[in-house]
Amino acid sequence: MRYLAHALILRGLRAPRLPHLQTPADQGYRCTEVRLPTARGQLFAWFVPANSSGPSPAVVVIHGWGANASLMLPALHPLHSAGYAVLLVDALCHGQSDGAAFTSLPRFADDIAAGLDWLKEQPSVDAARLAIMGHSVGAGAALLCATRRPDVRAVISMSAFAHPQDIMRSFLQEARIPYLLVGWYVMRHVQRVIGARFDDIAPVKSIRQLHCPVLLVHGTEDSVVPISDLHRLMQAGAAGQVQCLCVNGGHDPSAAFEAADLQALTGFLQQAFGVVHGRELSPLRKPMSEQPA
Repeated sequence: MRYLAHALILRGLRAPRLPHLQTPADQGYRCTEVRLPTARGQLFAWFVPANSSGPSPAVVVIHGWGANASLMLPALHPLHSAGYAVLLVDALCHGQSDGAAFTSLPRFADDIAAGLDWLKEQPSVDAARLAIMGHSVGAGAALLCATRRPDVRAVISMSAFAHPQDIMRSFLQEARIPYLLVGWYVMRHVQRVIGARFDDIAPVKSIRQLHCPVLLVHGTEDSVVPISDLHRLMQAGAAGQVQCLCVNGGHDPSAAFEAADLQALTGFLQQAFGVVHGRELSPLRKPMSEQPA
């Protein structure tokens, strides 16, 4: 009976696998389909090299829960136009990547690490200038991954939640699962399965441990992850290291790629990398407030 209950919990939390809606080639970009080896299977990714003669900075882009790399294609134009190579990754159990019994925020972080390792082996990429951009669960995973990787120079976190416990409590409430009767057991079992306590992988903890600059991007009308989570992350981050950008829109990451916000996103990366097209940059004025409104 317990085995059946555990199986039903995992099934209920399983992410839907959506097909790719578009490819970088559909948008006119030269790209290569790659397979990234991991301990749990192969990941699918698109690699779009920069238009440069020498090694270029690169960004690993990771989607959120139940999405895939094609839903992060709006990030490609601003990043590629600014001179960055881009690796758009399908996380385990998503898109065209291999399946597994389950995936999780820590496994998303492992998938990002596989992307970083692959980029460091490419002659067209400057291994000293690597960044991560993630959305939702992918954003939390980007922060977690960066705590383990001194080679990450910057993180753009989009619509990150502060603590996975809050997201789980919301899920249980929407599913009408009473927390005091059953919900607490579901949450305990999930932590046992993923092999990590929610407190240990929470973005609000990861952001305290980061060594690199972070840009937190959040929609003012986000109904999935409230903007109060942005405030909590800002308060937890080190002063001067964490910046925020509030955009008009909800949880959909495409809102952050409107023309008005492109300079803020690419300017943040330029400041973090310090060099663009072989030229040293003077410190930029921060394109967004360091304090949430």
